[in-house]
Amino acid sequence: MAKSKSRAQAAAAAVNAQEQAPEQQSLVSPEAEVKAKPASHDTVPPPALLDFMMKGWKPQTGKPPPKLKHADAFAARRRELSKLFPGETLVVPTGHEKVRANDTTYRFRPGTDFYYLTGNMEPDCVLVLQPKEGGGHTDILFVEPNPGRSDSTFFTDRVKGELWVGPRLGVKESQVRFGVHEARGLPELPALLEGLKAKAALPARVLRGHSSKVDGGVPEHAERDKQLATALSEMRLLKDKQEVRELEAAIDSTHRGFEDVIRRLKAARSEREVEGVFNLRARVEGNDVGYGTIAAAGHHACVLHWTRNDGELKKGELLLLDAGVEGNSLYTADITRTLPISGRFSREQRDIYELVLEAQDRAIDAVKPGNDFMEPNRVAMRVLAEGLHALGILEMSPEEALKEEHQFYKRYSLHNVSHMLGLDVHDCAQARQEAYKYGKLKAGMVLTVEPGLYFQKDDLTVPAKYRGIGVRIEDDVLVTPKGCRVLSEDIPRLPDDVEAWMKQLWSEKAR
Repeated sequence: MAKSKSRAQAAAAAVNAQEQAPEQQSLVSPEAEVKAKPASHDTVPPPALLDFMMKGWKPQTGKPPPKLKHADAFAARRRELSKLFPGETLVVPTGHEKVRANDTTYRFRPGTDFYYLTGNMEPDCVLVLQPKEGGGHTDILFVEPNPGRSDSTFFTDRVKGELWVGPRLGVKESQVRFGVHEARGLPELPALLEGLKAKAALPARVLRGHSSKVDGGVPEHAERDKQLATALSEMRLLKDKQEVRELEAAIDSTHRGFEDVIRRLKAARSEREVEGVFNLRARVEGNDVGYGTIAAAGHHACVLHWTRNDGELKKGELLLLDAGVEGNSLYTADITRTLPISGRFSREQRDIYELVLEAQDRAIDAVKPGNDFMEPNRVAMRVLAEGLHALGILEMSPEEALKEEHQFYKRYSLHNVSHMLGLDVHDCAQARQEAYKYGKLKAGMVLTVEPGLYFQKDDLTVPAKYRGIGVRIEDDVLVTPKGCRVLSEDIPRLPDDVEAWMKQLWSEKAR
């Protein structure tokens, strides 16, 4: 009992010290100050309350947590990474919560590479692969300890106390849960990082930019660190069967999210309403949206990343909805459909839609092993250039427009048609150009195919009847050994099918 009282009094002293004069505050240990973490609007807890909070809790059962689903796949990735850097120490942090306003934070999303190697969703954690004698690495996962009710911080620490934010898994529990060789508490990490400084002959490789604490704890070796980031991105270029299943699940949820929007569209008034309806599905069935939902109505569709979503929905105009559910496994879909708000395309809208659809069809046909990553883009751009010429918008021939020194078609198409997809919506961004943009497509890659045409409302090179129309059609495509499979093929995209889809959903709602 005396031990508990002493701990409670120490925490109370730290809280009280915040309100004392500077010369008095110097008597309080930094550790005690860190543990208390009061906010300006908090009431200072008296020692009697802290003492009371330490008593009368049911003992923890000590039952180990279940092993992470697919833990073997995460372990296999760590072994693959180990083979790429024999005898070297690798440090991969997940990152920390980021402040949104004052002392409130954004919802935490783990660092992609850290999650890819561990499956761990908690903030602040760090994975260290430490070389073993005889080859290979020891996986050491540094996590926040969970003292439970044995330490008053469960009540006083608003940042990490479990009555404030929920319990952390803990050290021993994390070792069991994630199947790592070893787990240690985060307070032990600084000593390990300090030891790495002495190994100048073979400095550690660090995945930079996720944790200032880790970045500052290990001397930077830019080229070596970049090679680690590149290796992880290139490992993620090829998806295994489980990753494809996770993407399919995210796409299925996205399909349902699009249908939620369509059901609401008849009565909806604003882009913000569309965003809210879709995002509800993302939080109900997944972790979140994979990126900021683009709900672009009318001429807003001509702004590629329109996420303000503050415009009106008007009958007779189009809604470009670019959205994706990020599943609980963090794999995200990335789908775009362009919907007629009134339920039917006008003649002009259909003309542009069908041209974009033809470009997408031809681009999907070009997704096959051995083709350049850029081949679907080249095919799609030719279709668009020919169509723009036929519409009288491009006065020069398609051949002239497609030349490197011209590329005038880009005034209306603006972007390439593909990027890799996976844990990040723009996945594998640190891969080398020769392995990605200028590389060959391989079975197991997943990429988007998303041509678009965007006619700005003030573009005098475009006939007035087309101005303000923006159309993008985007699907998620898996490269297979003999060609490709459109993972999002069940989401209607032919213009007649889109109209029938909307009509069906509206009639269901009316019944």
